Amino acid sequence: MSEEFKIEIVNPEKSFLSKEDITEVVIPAFEGEMGILKDHISIISFLKPGIIKIYSKLGEDKYYVEDGIIEFKNNCLSILTSDIFDIKKIDKNFISESLLKAEKETQNKDISDQAKYLIDQKIEVLKSLSLN
Repeated sequence: MSEEFKIEIVNPEKSFLSKEDITEVVIPAFEGEMGILKDHISIISFLKPGIIKIYSKLGEDKYYVEDGIIEFKNNCLSILTSDIFDIKKIDKNFISESLLKAEKETQNKDISDQAKYLIDQKIEVLKSLSLN
């Protein structure tokens, strides 16, 4: 019996990725990192800034996301996000610029606790990417 399921990632510009041979996906959900396997319970969750890890028989792919919504239902994982980047192709200048912009945002005195949490999460992930 197959242990694979389907994934679809969509951003405003296009369908970013569609594969049917996925064995596991680890997503940065608000509740924490969440692993999805075939026959996982149906779920809808929000993404926080982080790395999506997609595993198939061909190996592992990693993508950086800033936000989004995921839904897993009937062995199909749908991810809707405004920004997604392939870690292998991400520009180091983009990382540096995004990091500076995020650090500047944290200095805003009117920032909400939730916004500060998300920006801090984004900074942590961008710093880890800049080390690679």
